[in-house]
Amino acid sequence: MSQAQVLDEFRSCGALLEGHFKLSSGKHSGHYLQCARVLMNPDRAARLAQAVVAGIPADVLAKVDVVVSPAMGGIIIGHEVGRALGKDAIFLERPEGTFHLRRGFALDSGARVLMVEDVVTTGLSSREAIAAIAKEGGEVIAECALIDRSVGTVDLGVPFYPLAAFDFPTYDEDSIPDDLANVAITKPGSRKE
Repeated sequence: MSQAQVLDEFRSCGALLEGHFKLSSGKHSGHYLQCARVLMNPDRAARLAQAVVAGIPADVLAKVDVVVSPAMGGIIIGHEVGRALGKDAIFLERPEGTFHLRRGFALDSGARVLMVEDVVTTGLSSREAIAAIAKEGGEVIAECALIDRSVGTVDLGVPFYPLAAFDFPTYDEDSIPDDLANVAITKPGSRKE
């Protein structure tokens, strides 16, 4: 699936939003890709997950024992990647601010994990989730995502396989352009402030 096709999937369901968004990373942007909306259709979610899996080398896929995603954003795409691989898909939660497994989920000691995210911008949530997997006894061998907003600059400490990379400009709090600063802020992400 090409980058243009991925963006068309987002556009077709109104999941490419324009406005002033404060991202989970703390940065500001005039664009937001609402993955929950693009994944609300099961056929589209399956199609996107299959495209994600197609971009991961076969030798990496052969090592995967289980798929893990951080809640909330990664749950649907993680589940669909698990389905595409024929592997269990579980998720991490952070009700108190720190990721951990709940709901009876557990990892076998040394389980080789494919981490699945919806969007990666700075990689902070991914690195926190990877650390949580290590505490739970697993080893993240690679991460995949629908979207890489870092456009290849993020370092997660593991191989990273995004379906598409988009370079929508992002701004620190002290460098927001006037035209964006004059638009009301929306905080669409899942991170607690």
